[in-house]
Amino acid sequence: MCRCCRERRVYPSDVTDAEWAILEPLIPAVKPGGRPEEIEQREMVNGILYVLRSGCPWRLLPHDLPNWSTVYLYFRQWKRAGIWEQVNAALRRDVRVRLGRDPEPSAAILDSQSVKTSPVRGDERGYDAAKKNSGQKTASTGGHARAAAGLKVLAAEIRDRAGSQVLLTALRGSLPRLQVIWGDSGYSGDPFEQWVKQHLGVRFEIVKHPWTGLRGVWAPEGATIDWDKVMPKGFHVLKRRWVVERTNAWITRHRRLSRDFEGTHSTSRDLHLSSDVQDHAGPADSCPSLNGAFLHRL
Repeated sequence: MCRCCRERRVYPSDVTDAEWAILEPLIPAVKPGGRPEEIEQREMVNGILYVLRSGCPWRLLPHDLPNWSTVYLYFRQWKRAGIWEQVNAALRRDVRVRLGRDPEPSAAILDSQSVKTSPVRGDERGYDAAKKNSGQKTASTGGHARAAAGLKVLAAEIRDRAGSQVLLTALRGSLPRLQVIWGDSGYSGDPFEQWVKQHLGVRFEIVKHPWTGLRGVWAPEGATIDWDKVMPKGFHVLKRRWVVERTNAWITRHRRLSRDFEGTHSTSRDLHLSSDVQDHAGPADSCPSLNGAFLHRL
């Protein structure tokens, strides 16, 4: 436990010693020279995670954590340097290795999620007619090792296929083993499938239940049809698709991400990435009860 943590009560959002042992080498070291470090970087991470888990504004950080301006300064510096993206990628590979998988995924699941906005001024928002939400949309791609491979935050009015193209274009070349991408019926259509094949050189497959879109069946006149077998009632887990849906559900553990409070899409994106950090740094076989986001994830 760090020195600052010993001087105060531990919050549920604080990183544990085991988690910090994994995270510490991935966080940039303090530059040599200048004033000696007065606040440990672990406390900066604890402050960021407190904002994520509690949903409070930066200025309302408890007084026993570092000053809010210092915590936010570190978060912004790490965001501009691409640290959260690098940490997320390194932890994703580490989780896959601990699960006995190849560090790089060969398959990905694509999805998106929209959240309502707040009065905060900033980047473009929009209206998602399908979800009846006015706010932003997160596109993400994820694999079976519970870690996101890519994430983009966009205006909610952008269609899923268009948002996915923005995300996948940014990921091009970063997933060398990728062979197939799965998505839901929102991505159906030959143009998008051809775009994925042309720009990424991989297959795109729609995952759906066999009875999706089924309106009837052919049967002899007078025959009795067992509709419970043809079109089963109730909830049924979709093969492969449940992975990204689980990731989307995880985000609700972080109250800051349950609504769009950020002024810029880049800040929202990096808060999503930092929310994954604590989950990925935990035991590889654990599954948090919650934690996720609107993203297209591979």
